[in-house]
Amino acid sequence: MSGGGRAVRSRRDALRALAASLAAAAAGSMGCARRARVAGAGAEASLWFAYGGKNREVLLSLVDQFHREQGRYRIDAVYQGDYFEALAKLRTALAAGAAPALTHVVGEVVPYLAEAGVLEPLDRLLAGAPGGDLDVVEALGQSGTFVGGGERPLVCLPFNRSTPIAYYNRNVFRELGLSPPTTWEELRATAARLVVRDGESTRRWGFECPVDWWFWAALVGQAGGDVVAPDGTPTLGGEAGVRALRFWQTLVHEDRTMKPPPGRDYNAWQVTNTDFLAGRVAMIWTSTAFLRYLEDNAGQAGAGRFEVGAAPLPRDVRASVPTGGTMFVMPRGAAPAAQEAALAFLRWMMQPEQANSFATRTGYIPVSRRGLEVLRQGGYYAAHPNDRVAVDQLAHAAPWPWSPDLFRVQREAVQPRLEEAVLAPRDAAETLSEAVRAARER
Repeated sequence: MSGGGRAVRSRRDALRALAASLAAAAAGSMGCARRARVAGAGAEASLWFAYGGKNREVLLSLVDQFHREQGRYRIDAVYQGDYFEALAKLRTALAAGAAPALTHVVGEVVPYLAEAGVLEPLDRLLAGAPGGDLDVVEALGQSGTFVGGGERPLVCLPFNRSTPIAYYNRNVFRELGLSPPTTWEELRATAARLVVRDGESTRRWGFECPVDWWFWAALVGQAGGDVVAPDGTPTLGGEAGVRALRFWQTLVHEDRTMKPPPGRDYNAWQVTNTDFLAGRVAMIWTSTAFLRYLEDNAGQAGAGRFEVGAAPLPRDVRASVPTGGTMFVMPRGAAPAAQEAALAFLRWMMQPEQANSFATRTGYIPVSRRGLEVLRQGGYYAAHPNDRVAVDQLAHAAPWPWSPDLFRVQREAVQPRLEEAVLAPRDAAETLSEAVRAARER
């Protein structure tokens, strides 16, 4: 085996060891997880959720509202860490026959869980039930999120759905007479105008973006590629994937306008947000999920009060964004009473009022078509143009392949190599050729 092959193997083994350690920790901590408990009789369902901060507050307030509006069902909401920690705990719970009646998982893992046969078919459970017609936004539901998703049994419903968007410091842009870039070349030029240097040090960077699978997938789509071929073969975009990786390398090393945030996963995302709020960078890419957080905190930033602007991601040969966030799923094995309570809560959350409440208080995209129309007709987006950006980008949302290997490709083949390729830097074509070989291993 070559040295590169040993590195791939060791990274994959390390990832699996990490998942195992998280799973073992989950087995010991399930009973002491922080909970939102509600007293009262009636059918009860456990809901595992996977985020904190503002989004957690909004979800728990909706759970409380559900209890106030009816007395038949109770939802026990249990925090399980970030998305990846929660997934490790869910795998352990499924193996132990102790899974919750309801949880949410990142979209890329749904095909893996569905093909493993561990999810309840929601179309069968919802058939004939009150509120069974959920009228979700197609691009955010199973049918639009996955290629051929509408032809498969329904196993997921949209919860906190998102797209990546561009954020910019309106004050700085106004001062320099700049507009948000609409193409890759405009991004390079705009970022160069935004940089402020003091000798060899940089006081303000032009651009920052987590070196992360999600944003790389956006770049691949914009360059005209797809990470997985229609037949399910991982291609990682071919030449478009290489072009995407080289674009990051150009911004970091040639232009010296992009500040690559340290760390991986949500550590890098948080650094990006913090740098933006502190005035260390004037333009970032991150999720629409952080819209309300960034708007609320920009007035308290160390660099002084500023107005947050939002814009679509720029295009290369085409406009393209992936969808992100999570989907509600019901693991198999819950008692009938718990399933009934979980379904009641699911139907309630999909209704326009609740879907809009969650979206407008966080920045996620409304998942109800009727709710979305209410916001449009009521003038919400005219008054909150930043919220409209992710909604409008759904016209360019690229569906994920329905591939059980999609999550493995993301976590084992691509993500570990991105940061090294951008920071070292490492040859983009060689890096992605190695990643393709790792992706096609079984």
